[in-house]
Amino acid sequence: MTHPSNATREQRRWLERENLKWPAHLVEIPRTDWPPAVLPLRQVPDRVWRSRDFLVQEFLHPCGPIVARLSLCRTKVLNGEWQEGIAWEELQRIKLEVGYSDFDAVEIFPREEDVVNVANLRHLWVVRQPLIFAWRPGG
Repeated sequence: MTHPSNATREQRRWLERENLKWPAHLVEIPRTDWPPAVLPLRQVPDRVWRSRDFLVQEFLHPCGPIVARLSLCRTKVLNGEWQEGIAWEELQRIKLEVGYSDFDAVEIFPREEDVVNVANLRHLWVVRQPLIFAWRPGG
């Protein structure tokens, strides 16, 4: 589908109907079922999941402190943009549903000069080692 701000009313209605076909929990979409528009991207995801509420793309990092970046958005369009407002509990559940329940993850709020904000996407960086500054039970 095109960028939400360019979507026609018919495309938005199609998306609403399509969302209802998906379960409440995330399911992995086989690469063979990805739309052709995904393949020419500069960076192609390693895996993609979908539910009625969310689309999640995983970009693996084979070495270093980062395991993967999870880029996610809601699947609903409001006022020409992907709906915003993803709660902490939803981010935590998404991390669990895509297989990273045993890993810490961080969301970065960059320096102002490095801000890139082109869509209502959230990004979680899954890290290999437990974070030393994370809250832990009893700590």
